Amino acid sequence: MRLLGSARLWRVAAPLIVGAVLLALWETAVRVEDVPPYILPGPLRIAESLWTDGPSLLGSLLVTLRITLAALAAAAFFGGAIALLFSLSRILALSLFPYAVILQVTPIVAIAPLIIIWVREPFLALLVCAWIVAFFPIVSNTTVGLNSADRNLSALFRLYGASPSQTLRYLKLPTALPYFLAGLRISGGLALIGAVVAEFVAGTGGSETGLAFRILEAGYRLAIPRLFAALFLLSATGILIYLVLDFLSHLVLRHWHESAIAGEEE
Repeated sequence: MRLLGSARLWRVAAPLIVGAVLLALWETAVRVEDVPPYILPGPLRIAESLWTDGPSLLGSLLVTLRITLAALAAAAFFGGAIALLFSLSRILALSLFPYAVILQVTPIVAIAPLIIIWVREPFLALLVCAWIVAFFPIVSNTTVGLNSADRNLSALFRLYGASPSQTLRYLKLPTALPYFLAGLRISGGLALIGAVVAEFVAGTGGSETGLAFRILEAGYRLAIPRLFAALFLLSATGILIYLVLDFLSHLVLRHWHESAIAGEEE
């Protein structure tokens, strides 16, 4: 028990110590080399900007976060539904999966202007852009999970006369759940990236006031400490989203899946 508590303590303390050392080295290098803040501000100046501009930056962050969470929810729902359809129909999967890949590999920055033009409602346009980036990991992972059910168990279900819906509910869905949650953790960060990229495109026209627009505005004004403060908020938000989804995955899987059980025993 003592070793377990020590391991958990170091899991939190070690990254914090490394981060503190890197920030100290950064601040020292900036001061020793006398680097102008419009080229590279030090951590203290960034913290000062974060304190001064915090209210306006947090207001913009809420706009970005609203788009991110909506896109993640849509990706989870539609991605899971699409994966379910793919698992039920091999022909459907062969016909449509390549188009899902095309959407994934197409740079969102290239098609975001078209989406913003075609979709008249700004929030919905940004939501579509973020959803395109976020949905593929859920589709891909969940499809693999649904097709990874143990063949011997599938034969046993057929032997006992289980219906397709019973096989899906009691065998395939539990097998696919860890894959779905893994895809959800990946999509959380991608939804944030998609929202920011879409805001960059929309923000150039002044139609949104998300955090990406604040970054553009700070860059135009050479307010680099404020730019770094906005980047810090974006990074912290991405980390928080991942930690929340990871904790959710642990809660769902901790009593029965090997990955979560092994994590508790370490």
